[in-house]
Amino acid sequence: MPLQLYAHPFSSYSQKVLTALYEAGTPFDYRLLGTDDPATGEEWARLWPLKRMPVLVDCGRTLLESTAIIEYLAVHHLGAARLIPGDPDAAIDARMMDRVFDNYVMTPMQKVVFDSLRPEADRDAYGVRHARALLDTAYAWLDGALRDKEWAAADSFTLADCAAAPALFYADWVHEISRTHVDLRAYRMRLLARPSFARAVAEARPYRHHFPLGAPDRD
Repeated sequence: MPLQLYAHPFSSYSQKVLTALYEAGTPFDYRLLGTDDPATGEEWARLWPLKRMPVLVDCGRTLLESTAIIEYLAVHHLGAARLIPGDPDAAIDARMMDRVFDNYVMTPMQKVVFDSLRPEADRDAYGVRHARALLDTAYAWLDGALRDKEWAAADSFTLADCAAAPALFYADWVHEISRTHVDLRAYRMRLLARPSFARAVAEARPYRHHFPLGAPDRD
């Protein structure tokens, strides 16, 4: 039975795992979550009552959280890609950068997006200002950390780049990366050109009109 991935193309964390699957060429059954298929949504809710995506099922084993899913794929479904470097120090770097992108780019980006979905009376202006400031600090640090590097960790595309791709893709929509951060902007463009992530972006394109802040006319 093929892997079962419960996900949605426009979800940033779904894109993180989809990029890993496409990078490795690993076959899977795409269980698309949405209003058109309530039965799949009910299966997903039984598997993970918190209803966060993606969820991966492999021969009855349920995997949660995008980083853990990619780690699992690296062990059990390696495919054509080594997303966790074999060198222990390089693997530590990849895991470290994965957490940086998830915690300090993806999380504040989502804070701004989710706040925009609240009723105006319930919005958190202070929290949004803090999230935007955190993005500015993360952008500046990443611009230096990526100098003279093609990818975020090691000499190849890794878990860290799977995390970076959707995080930077959407974060730049929400709080544009300064044009002074030349290395970070160039890295984002390399991610967009990577066939695995480009495929995920293309699959999400029909849903752009749902982006609450308005998807920019680029990318």
